[in-house]
Amino acid sequence: MNPLPFDASSDLRCDVLVVGGGINGAGIARDLAGRGLSVVLTERDDLAGHTSSSSTKLIHGGLRYLEHREFLLVRKALAERERLLRSAPHIMWPLRFVMPHDPGMRPAWLIRLGLFLYDHLARRELLPGSRSVDLRRHAAGVPLRPGWQQGFVYSDGWVDDARLVVLNAVDAAARGATVLTRTACVDARRHEGRWQARLRAADGHERRVSAAALVNAAGPWAAQFLADHAHAPRPRALRLIKGSHIVVPRLFTHDHAYIFQSPDRRIIFAIPYEDAFTLIGTTDVEHHGPPGEARTDDAEVAYLCEQASRYFARGVTPADVVWRYCGVRPLLDDASGDPSAITRDYALELDADGAPLLSVWGGKITTFRKLAEEAADQLCTALGRPARAWTGQAVLPGGDLAGDGLPQGGDVVAAFEAFVTELVAQHPDRPPALLRRLARAHGSRVRRLLALPSGAEVAPGLHESELEWLHREEWARSADDVLWRRTKLGLHFTPAQQAAVNVWCEAHWGEPAPTGP
Repeated sequence: MNPLPFDASSDLRCDVLVVGGGINGAGIARDLAGRGLSVVLTERDDLAGHTSSSSTKLIHGGLRYLEHREFLLVRKALAERERLLRSAPHIMWPLRFVMPHDPGMRPAWLIRLGLFLYDHLARRELLPGSRSVDLRRHAAGVPLRPGWQQGFVYSDGWVDDARLVVLNAVDAAARGATVLTRTACVDARRHEGRWQARLRAADGHERRVSAAALVNAAGPWAAQFLADHAHAPRPRALRLIKGSHIVVPRLFTHDHAYIFQSPDRRIIFAIPYEDAFTLIGTTDVEHHGPPGEARTDDAEVAYLCEQASRYFARGVTPADVVWRYCGVRPLLDDASGDPSAITRDYALELDADGAPLLSVWGGKITTFRKLAEEAADQLCTALGRPARAWTGQAVLPGGDLAGDGLPQGGDVVAAFEAFVTELVAQHPDRPPALLRRLARAHGSRVRRLLALPSGAEVAPGLHESELEWLHREEWARSADDVLWRRTKLGLHFTPAQQAAVNVWCEAHWGEPAPTGP
């Protein structure tokens, strides 16, 4: 007898049930839906509620992986980098990185060799190549301590990681997928050639799903899901690595980011963030507890402050930190002693002994599209549903700023700026800063949002129309979802303004009060 409420009319039948609403699960759901398969994506919490919103927020090949001879991973990531930049120029854009040279760590010739490989391992059209720079004359040298004289500049990309996940889910839903948040998969069993699963919503209601195939994309919980819920305890060996970040008031005004070498041979980034801030990270610390209990500890904050202070003339202290966050990355255990040396590549494990079960192990944001494509290829073959890959040249929702998408070799920065200029001209009654923020979040979809009556202003620049849009179109269910994932307004709002958003969300959505970022 089932003690929980159950609505038999809500039973679902689909080709593929995807468990996990992080970047890999959302990407796989999108790819499969675009191939014509019926898909249900279920996530226990919010989309990008954990690791996928806690990254360093870079689209990059992984320059430091060259030192560990991960040439194939770097090449794959570099090839994906430009595809992603074209697909969503509103949430992703090029970023130049400055690496001050410390002769006591890596010789200049070795860095030049690494950058040469980085420039040439994959075709590069959008991004300029690397070069040497005199920090005594370059704007990037101004915020640094006087001792830093020589440096190197190279290109990578920036991404709003949480919105990348949401836009994949939006596209999946637009192509027919059913997206269920705050809904856990509590049991999944093979029966009569299919997967029979029970999904439990946050309010306790359950529904059954019958699926031809099951995807385990639960990230740090992937092994636990197999053992506890899918009754298939044959997980790959994973190591859970906690990466922590801190955000401090802006340390520099130019538009470059920094990559700093530390005496322990690790690297940290210092990145322009949300106009008024600098993002510093990350650490690599083995995590042995439940993934959901990971927190940035004071020792990690002190480490990041210390390493940043080796370079910046204005030292960084723990008292400067306005936000700290961490994510637990599920990395394949390759027997590396140093957590920083563990491979960031992914593996797909297909169990076809009965109804197909595909488990996703490892991975990084930059390679999510390729991972999803390979996963969809395997599932389509296993299900006898051949369908062509399609995401390589596709844009994400809102990414068609020029009407038909960005042409090959197009300037993604210019395309976005032209779009904002047009938007400001069309809406002279709206503050330009607000229009820019909305354009960054929604891209071309912002026109639909701006066509709605604004409603009351709940907090500075945040109106009821946007809150209702995020609830209806993007599965936002709490103030946390709005302030820290759909936007980063939590960084800009005072505690009283955050509380006002929470009160509005509770009153209109009936969700419990948030616990903070």
